[in-house]
Amino acid sequence: MSLTFKIIIGMIAGLVLGVFCQVFQLTNYPILNDFVFDGFVDGVGQIFIVSLKMMVVPLVFLSLTCGAASLGASGSIGRLGGKTISLYLFTTAIAVSVALGFALLINPGEGGSASAIEPPAYEPKSAPDVKDTLINIFPDNPVAAMAQGAMLQIIVFALLLGFAISKSGEPGKKILGLFESANTVMLKLIMVIVNFAPYGVFCLMMKLGLSISPYEILKLAKYFFTVVTVLIFHGLIIYSFLIFSFTKLNPLIFLRKMREALLVAFSTSSSGATMPITMSTVQNKLGVNSRIASFSVPLGATINMDGTAIMQGVATVFIAQFYGIVLTPDQFLMVILTATLASIGTAAVPGVGLIMLTMVLGQVGLPVEGIGLIIGVDRLLDMLRTAVNVTGDGTVALIVASSEKDLDHGKFHDLPSENNK
Repeated sequence: MSLTFKIIIGMIAGLVLGVFCQVFQLTNYPILNDFVFDGFVDGVGQIFIVSLKMMVVPLVFLSLTCGAASLGASGSIGRLGGKTISLYLFTTAIAVSVALGFALLINPGEGGSASAIEPPAYEPKSAPDVKDTLINIFPDNPVAAMAQGAMLQIIVFALLLGFAISKSGEPGKKILGLFESANTVMLKLIMVIVNFAPYGVFCLMMKLGLSISPYEILKLAKYFFTVVTVLIFHGLIIYSFLIFSFTKLNPLIFLRKMREALLVAFSTSSSGATMPITMSTVQNKLGVNSRIASFSVPLGATINMDGTAIMQGVATVFIAQFYGIVLTPDQFLMVILTATLASIGTAAVPGVGLIMLTMVLGQVGLPVEGIGLIIGVDRLLDMLRTAVNVTGDGTVALIVASSEKDLDHGKFHDLPSENNK
């Protein structure tokens, strides 16, 4: 049985069992709730996520340093960085534009009333200003940045170190060899952890099934299904169109090979936690050269927010319609611009999705308290948003590698070798 099929079985079985336990109120039994649901099930799920996150900082540091050293030696680091960041911003702008278009067509906030949906209390976090954001991406202590998991700071330090290695001659080659060996070991460790994915996914989905509130989904059904529709459209149609337009490759092969990373992203709701699997998939299954993958994937896991941008676009229209506020074309353009730039500007801040939405609502004069309307279903939507973000990471890596002639077409089209070990 393939690993993908095992993950799907674990996902479905966990969700069904969790809903079953909720329907029959098994959580009301203290022994079951304390020792099984909140104890064993939640514990195993959290251990799986923590194990994935454990790999993120060393993998980002090692792979980006190796990638930057290779790019620095070839003199292509500036060109590659420009392509990668431009593509991430481009796909984010498309995402929020499509979201606004669908939202205006479906009108998810029409017919809403305070009696039907009462906004709960919501205290928005203050968004960082541009100056502080720019200063904070440069680490004053790289070791502290790694200890705190400050991804943008780690990325900047790794890029600078890699560039310095590329300019250091023979000593640089010795250091690079050490980094490349360590990176290879890290990728092997990732595969060891991935083999436990079905069990971790089962526990995560069971815990979700125990906490799903059908009432929250029903009262926000129009908003919920609008976001889901746009996420699926962007993930399947927009990315497929971009892949075919820029590379002439078959998007169906791309989606098939990305499926394990997408399933883990959907289950964990964390692009960062999924990044080790995304990295392995992009290199070993899509055929992207390691120097491209080691640069674009960690960067995408940090700044690529297409799924979040879609949520912001739909949420902005929903909140405006709920409060009876008509937005002007200028305000819609401001939403697109703010959401696109904020995808980079707030990447290192915890709770990035809601902070970005706070910024967007503030720019167009909508009440930030309206965020309280959508919190009830945000956990479910976050799962699909993360899967879309990871799809975007793979798409950009593939397009950049193709443009740089650093794509192994044989590996990309090698479907038989994809049978999991």
